[in-house]
Amino acid sequence: MGSSAAISYRILISTTGTKSTCGTAMGRRFLGTRKLTEDGTTLYFRGLRIYEAVIDELMEKGLTNATQALFTGCSAGALSMMLHCDDFRARFPQEVSVKCFADAGFFLDEKDISGKRSLWSLYDRVIHLQNVRKVLPKDCLANKEPTECFFPAELIKSIHTPMFILNPSYDSWQIRNVLVPDSSAPDKSWLSCKENIRNCNSTQVEVLDGWLSLLIHFFFSSHLQHKWFRVRETLNCCSSPSIGLRNKMVNDLKVVEDKEDWGMFIDSCFTHCQSLSGVSWHSPTSPRLENKTIAEAVGDWHSGRSQGAKEIDCMYQCNPTCNSLPPPRDVTAFDHVEIY
Repeated sequence: MGSSAAISYRILISTTGTKSTCGTAMGRRFLGTRKLTEDGTTLYFRGLRIYEAVIDELMEKGLTNATQALFTGCSAGALSMMLHCDDFRARFPQEVSVKCFADAGFFLDEKDISGKRSLWSLYDRVIHLQNVRKVLPKDCLANKEPTECFFPAELIKSIHTPMFILNPSYDSWQIRNVLVPDSSAPDKSWLSCKENIRNCNSTQVEVLDGWLSLLIHFFFSSHLQHKWFRVRETLNCCSSPSIGLRNKMVNDLKVVEDKEDWGMFIDSCFTHCQSLSGVSWHSPTSPRLENKTIAEAVGDWHSGRSQGAKEIDCMYQCNPTCNSLPPPRDVTAFDHVEIY
């Protein structure tokens, strides 16, 4: 029997979300383990065991012989992937190239327009309901509350495995469910804007721009930044009340630690989970930064072709390649995911 060729695996963790008690679609997979009995009914939360069983079986079936592995997830699946990224890497010898890729999983701990922290409340319930504490980074738990450690802004500080973060700065899911949940605008004044950013008035766009500044601030204050970041000077003309965060971001660039094995593609499109469709991933109508599609940027990072695989887009309407994207719709599976 001849020797077999080396195999490269891409492991995909994906979830489309489930309805929660607060009405948002937010699935939580592969996280905790708990047996809960209430009113004579027993619920078994076995997400962590399922993750471990799946990876163990894949290792037995040949994943242990891989020369490369890319661990990815979209939305809630991306957050789950972040929580398991270093564990996944630890299962392979050091000579194996293992990297992680998070698509639309950078959820923000941000108050909605009515001043409530609805996503914080949801995360807090998830952590206690499913006993998620075991998978949270210990260095974060030593200084912060478990719920804070569940947010990507804290998670990425503890991740050592190379990672690429793909996220739209105007994340349609987060605008609809975090920034402007239905409960925050009972007069339905945001309804049309939430469905399509082209319908937003100038005041609403300013609110979104301020939220974008918060997103960028989190990225740059989390030790991911270095001299290869390119933040477009279009930010200078923004009238958002939160634009002071932009100045802090630029100042942080002068003192932050280089982390050359990470990548980033933060476009200004109104969408969610851009690796799921060939149209947004790599096509003539794909969004582009520095004239590169998402697939090309990820490919540069994954192959090591470029240390400059870190791009943050300008504000809404400055990038014409976003206009070709259709309004976001729910998606259920990865397709056409090829790295260039």
